[in-house]
Amino acid sequence: MADTDLRGWLTALWVTLRPSQWVKNLFVLAPIFFSQHAFSPELMGRSLAALGLFCMMSSAMYLFNDLNDREQDCLHPKKCRRPLASGDLGIGTARAAMGGLWFFALAGGSFVSRPFTVVLGAYGALNLLYSVRLKHVVILDVFVIAAGYLLRVVGGAMVIKVDMSTWLLICTTLLALFIALCKRRHEVVLLEEDAHGHRQVLSDYPLQFLDLMISVLASAALMSYTLYTVSEEIVRKFGRPGLLLTVPFVLYGFFRYLFLVYRKEEGGDPTQNILTDRPMLVNLLLWAVTAGAILYARTIP
Repeated sequence: MADTDLRGWLTALWVTLRPSQWVKNLFVLAPIFFSQHAFSPELMGRSLAALGLFCMMSSAMYLFNDLNDREQDCLHPKKCRRPLASGDLGIGTARAAMGGLWFFALAGGSFVSRPFTVVLGAYGALNLLYSVRLKHVVILDVFVIAAGYLLRVVGGAMVIKVDMSTWLLICTTLLALFIALCKRRHEVVLLEEDAHGHRQVLSDYPLQFLDLMISVLASAALMSYTLYTVSEEIVRKFGRPGLLLTVPFVLYGFFRYLFLVYRKEEGGDPTQNILTDRPMLVNLLLWAVTAGAILYARTIP
């Protein structure tokens, strides 16, 4: 009986840590990929360490968020099944796990890089503010979500000590805003008239407003990525067409995601939408292979 209880407790804790959401932390590897240092064992090791530390910190934030929102989650048609909301995971256990993850993430960061530790700490502090207050402030809430992705990229650049590409930061910000707004749209559609009761800020996001912002951000993100591929820096380094060959994959990715949001009424969990939709996943792999071949063709003897 004790073994069964232990397995149930560990399973509930593991679910609350949201390991499936760790995919978002792959943005930490963007700087090493685009800086053409992916085959450096030392730098890749540092990047992977940073990735692991961001996974620890993000899981600590998921624990905090579930602790803070457990009452509202009980009223949500899907979130009510979360271990804390359903009672499968104790509050004391969740608090202890959250504190431990916070400590080990920051302690580990201090061994990797002090500037990186500052970024990691800023990511944690920003998420605390988001859970307590900022997620209730219209528009600012999605900017905070986007800032989380941006900090991942900044942290990834700091651990390998490379200059951050302005284009990379712009594209990351626009993509993150696009995903965050699609998530808000999904929540509004899912909860319908109960949206106000679940979270006040959702009532400030009428569908027409969300659709307009999603359209603007999709256009801006696509244009920014295209301009990046034909920028003077990229053309000088790779010649033409270079990274321009990856634009069709990015276009398809955005169009497919919009299809999932508007036709399939998905978008609430971007990670699952991407990993469980076969066309989206194949397209992502093709983009990675094409971009990798272009970036590293001249670096391999």
